[in-house]
Amino acid sequence: MQQIINFFIKNSTKLLFLLLLVISFGLIIQTHTFHQSSFISSANGVTGYVYENVNNFKEYMHLKTENDALVLENAYLKSIAYNNTSVKDSVEIKNLMPAERQEYSIIVAKVIRNTFNTKENYLTIKGGDKQGIQSDMGVINSNGVIGIIEKTSKNYSTVQSILNVKSKINAKIKGSNHFGTLQWDGKNTGYVNLSDIPRLAEIYKGDTIVTGGISKIFPENIPIGVIEKAYTNETSNYFTISVRLFNDMTNLGYIYVIKNKDIEEINQLEAETKDE
Repeated sequence: MQQIINFFIKNSTKLLFLLLLVISFGLIIQTHTFHQSSFISSANGVTGYVYENVNNFKEYMHLKTENDALVLENAYLKSIAYNNTSVKDSVEIKNLMPAERQEYSIIVAKVIRNTFNTKENYLTIKGGDKQGIQSDMGVINSNGVIGIIEKTSKNYSTVQSILNVKSKINAKIKGSNHFGTLQWDGKNTGYVNLSDIPRLAEIYKGDTIVTGGISKIFPENIPIGVIEKAYTNETSNYFTISVRLFNDMTNLGYIYVIKNKDIEEINQLEAETKDE
């Protein structure tokens, strides 16, 4: 306490000067409109800067919540698009199908494990029987096809990745009716091969490859990738096409599981047909 008193005594002249300076400054601001306006403007600038940075920090802290909301909204929009028979590249709200006639529904899930360095790669997602996910459902994200549900438990599922040599997905050249089979050769994680496209088909580098639509797993026209190269040999009447994937399969987060609401009816009909 004595040290504090000694400090004030020792610096009394300086402290008195600072006090008078503050009082003078305050009187100048109060009695002169220009100085008052300048001071308020400067104070507002500092306050605005602080508020802006505080708000930016709050927005950053809420990015996960915002991202979750966007994922759900995107799933809703995809559900609309896949159930609208008139939709090709865009959605017309006036042509939306009523809920009772919708063929597909979308389930949002998150990737918790992803392999891409073996011949038979799989993903594990958070979402299973409890969420309505079943085997043989298509899996996509905003960029395109990822794979097909393999097995499910109560709250988790495994996905056979498109980067799996056992995976075979029906695909076609966008805007045509030339269909083929999409399969990975076990080499580059950024490319898959499309086979069984007839040599009479007109193909060009950069053409988009999409799902074919004759599968009960994926709706038609879901993006997959673009043509990088095409190969033929003298003994074959078909192209083997190298397709560069839209997806970076080494970096996956939220995904969408496509549920075909008519799948049980289709499977039952096909089983009865085989029995006959």
